[in-house]
Amino acid sequence: MQIQARFAPILFSAILSAIMVSIVSAFVLLNTQGLHPGLPGQWVRSCLTTWPVAFPTVAIVAPLVRKLVARLTMQV
Repeated sequence: MQIQARFAPILFSAILSAIMVSIVSAFVLLNTQGLHPGLPGQWVRSCLTTWPVAFPTVAIVAPLVRKLVARLTMQV
């Protein structure tokens, strides 16, 4: 299955935010609570509650960051 190229920014935001939420949620939970039997369920709930915030944030911020990086870097 392929998605039309015009949806690439949305797909990028969805994938990046899902990866970041998964990693950061696991890191925070492990650091604050350590390994325990309820950790996997808690991790899934954490991901599901934070991803709706992360996805639109990445969708809005990513183009701005790309422009900033383009201004801060030298074109060779």
